Amino acid sequence: MMLAQEIIRVKRDGGRLDAAQIDAFVTGLVDGGWSEGQAAALAMAIFLNGFSTDETVTLTRAMTHSGSVMDWTALNLGGPILDKHSTGGVGDKISLMLAPMLAACGAYVPMISGRGLGHTGGTLDKMDSIPGYQTAPATDILRQALRGAGCAIVGQTADLAPADRRLYAIRDVTATVESIPLITASILSKKLAAGLQALVLDVKVGNGAFAATPEMAQALAQSLVSVANGAGLPTRALITDMNQVLGHSCGNVVEVWEALAFLSGKRREPRLLAVTQALCAELLVLGQLASDHDDAIARITRVLDDGSALERFARMVAALGGPADFVERPGEYLVAAPVSRPVPAPRDGWIGQVATRDIGLLVIELGGGRRQAADRIDHRVGFRDVLGVGVQVRAGDPLAIVHAGDEAAAQAAVAALVQLVQIESHEPGSHAPLVVRRVTG
Repeated sequence: MMLAQEIIRVKRDGGRLDAAQIDAFVTGLVDGGWSEGQAAALAMAIFLNGFSTDETVTLTRAMTHSGSVMDWTALNLGGPILDKHSTGGVGDKISLMLAPMLAACGAYVPMISGRGLGHTGGTLDKMDSIPGYQTAPATDILRQALRGAGCAIVGQTADLAPADRRLYAIRDVTATVESIPLITASILSKKLAAGLQALVLDVKVGNGAFAATPEMAQALAQSLVSVANGAGLPTRALITDMNQVLGHSCGNVVEVWEALAFLSGKRREPRLLAVTQALCAELLVLGQLASDHDDAIARITRVLDDGSALERFARMVAALGGPADFVERPGEYLVAAPVSRPVPAPRDGWIGQVATRDIGLLVIELGGGRRQAADRIDHRVGFRDVLGVGVQVRAGDPLAIVHAGDEAAAQAAVAALVQLVQIESHEPGSHAPLVVRRVTG
């Protein structure tokens, strides 16, 4: 038996941990052999002294196999198992469209998603807006949904990478969340445990992203791609801009509405369409469902235009307990906020810089996110019709529409949002590219 304190000492002194030491740590996380203090001490040692790629691969594999690993071979699906992970942003509802789009192209997408974290919205919180939808289904229901709809957006089960669950809770309260090796192992252990055959990562960068600088985004993307490929999962990453709200809404119900409008062709905000297409295209090529990028884009365009992607979304909702006619009659199921108010532009000009992270925090202030893990979410609240950078406005034009639970909250949000959007006297120059970089390993 390896002593925890001896493993901690090696990393504290800047040494490298071997596979046996890392396995002992992960085993101790799961069976309680390591105390909270010991796990926190090693997390801090890793945070301060780093982990090599080999160490991170070993940790990722050990955490993957700390619980169940999904195996879809018995379903004889006849298509590749694909998925996407985003590092989080404001208004990032890409998963809601991407999963059914891929399914309509012949892929199978068991998307293990999360809840809101900090200022970023959570995919599961959006899906919880749909009455009856099960984000924690029994395994047999998940398998039926994947077979019948081709996609299932669900949460992490109790036996999926349990070492990650315990380690993340410790990191969250010990100021070690920002360690790139630990972020990498946390994300990838869950994805590997989902039985994937290819993965694409959307690493956000900018003032609304976890990675605020291009250097941090590049380091995180490179770590994720290198470790995933090292663990045997073909993976690519796109670094994408998060210096403004993605799409035209942020919240929960309002983002479900936007996803439905996108899939049905009623409204597709250009930036949201471009990022979603780019991520889908990477996966279709990795999964050998398209010969190259242009072929992938043509297939994506077809499943959007012929309604088959929307139909897959409808199948997924019904298979996981939601209304069978949700897509046809969403207004009967998505509860609207009781108060909506426009945010008037204070003067003529062009929208310049936007404090994107603070807009995400405003959604939390409205009740659309959590201050503490046990908080209940008001799915109705948020912002819609949010104008993007570079748009010309006249004084009094709505910069966005606030959806709130009461009049006082609405007025407070209106006053706050005005302060988060700069109105420039001249049209802003060129913006950061939407897809900043592609990382292939």
